[in-house]
Amino acid sequence: MSTVLQVDKQGFNEAVSHYTCVSSQSLGAEVIGYSDEFFAEASNLIKPTPPSCEVRFVPTGRWYDGWETRRHNTEPSDWVIIKLGVSSSKILGVEVDTTYFNGNHAPAISVEGSTDGGSTWTEVIAKHECMPSQEHFFLRVEGLTEMAYSHVRLHMYPDGGIARFRVFGEPVPVFPLSKDAVIDMAAITNGGTTIAVSDQHFSSADNLLLPGRGTDMSDGWETSRSRGAGHEDWAIVKLGAPTNITQIIVDTAFFRGNFPQQIRVEGVKADNNALAISSQEWVTLVPNSSTSADREHHFEIKNTGSYSHVRLIMIPDGGIKRLRVFGTRV
Repeated sequence: MSTVLQVDKQGFNEAVSHYTCVSSQSLGAEVIGYSDEFFAEASNLIKPTPPSCEVRFVPTGRWYDGWETRRHNTEPSDWVIIKLGVSSSKILGVEVDTTYFNGNHAPAISVEGSTDGGSTWTEVIAKHECMPSQEHFFLRVEGLTEMAYSHVRLHMYPDGGIARFRVFGEPVPVFPLSKDAVIDMAAITNGGTTIAVSDQHFSSADNLLLPGRGTDMSDGWETSRSRGAGHEDWAIVKLGAPTNITQIIVDTAFFRGNFPQQIRVEGVKADNNALAISSQEWVTLVPNSSTSADREHHFEIKNTGSYSHVRLIMIPDGGIKRLRVFGTRV
């Protein structure tokens, strides 16, 4: 049985800063089953955007941006099953957001994990009380689960509404059998993780590692405008495994008046994230290179050696949609 610690937002963000939200729609997660969604669709739970409020009525009642079930549930709980956006993931904690659900919120929740979405479920977050119209942050006292799960099941007791549900953990990728296969080792689906960033005022550097080219400027990485001379913004990415890098792609899709003047990419081999962040041995993989609006910039990498982390640098600031780091596993 899991032991749960409820923490504040700052404490939660610090705890999950080196981990990934594996339940997001933008990563390919999907709702595959639910007990009920009479008032509002369960798929709203995994939207990457914050919940919104709009006072209007639909045939079932007032519109809500979340998941809401009907009243008077005769079963112990309502539930929803989510297929994660990665092959599988060890789980550290969850965010349960009841924003705008007041008088109809879920009084309590619990979370289970499964390796196949059906046969066996294991508790990963024990039952815990929830309050109306607020964010709740729950961490496993034991740390990451030993097992990696492909599906999670969220229970709410006995019924009600939840706006958003986010699961944070460590993806466990399934690599090709051949180490000669060239794959994107920065991709979240292959275990890539953003571990440090200088600035993410407008949007998160985690977006750099998402699949696809996104939908608009909001799902890339964008920093605030710098005013000092010689400024550089940067993001450090831990690759899914040590990699012989052959190609890097920096994509400025949708960034048209705010792409960086130049970029640079560096690599380092380190035993852990802390050593990578503090390292003075970063090697230039892509020298200072001009960028342009709304396009993919391809760079062939000639440096020999393997790297565990890369650092993407924007000169002086701006926005980038995606970072791809192709190569073979060491």
